Amino acid sequence: MDTLTIVLIVLGALLLIALIAAAMRKRSADHEHELEDRRVVATEHREEATSRRLSADREAAAAEEQAARARREAAEAEERARVAERERETAGAHEEHASEIDPDAEPEREDTTAYRDSDRT
Repeated sequence: MDTLTIVLIVLGALLLIALIAAAMRKRSADHEHELEDRRVVATEHREEATSRRLSADREAAAAEEQAARARREAAEAEERARVAERERETAGAHEEHASEIDPDAEPEREDTTAYRDSDRT
């Protein structure tokens, strides 16, 4: 083999090594780009998850507040109903007492009392 052939073989080998190295660098750069794209997508998903979690937390807090208001209003309504019932009982007792002590009131007969008791219910 003459010198020119050896030089050409060495140059060919160097060119082949350079092409392989360039292809590997491109593949590595493409892989890094793909990884970076995946990181960006993952970050976007995390941000969306955080946003939705915060929104869900706000909705849950609003629902809890509404439920607490409803319980408080129900308790207040029950208390008003108890007060109204006590007032009715007191009014009935006053009315009965007034009938008992009024000298001009007619004494109630047995059948009238039964009629009056059924009116109260």
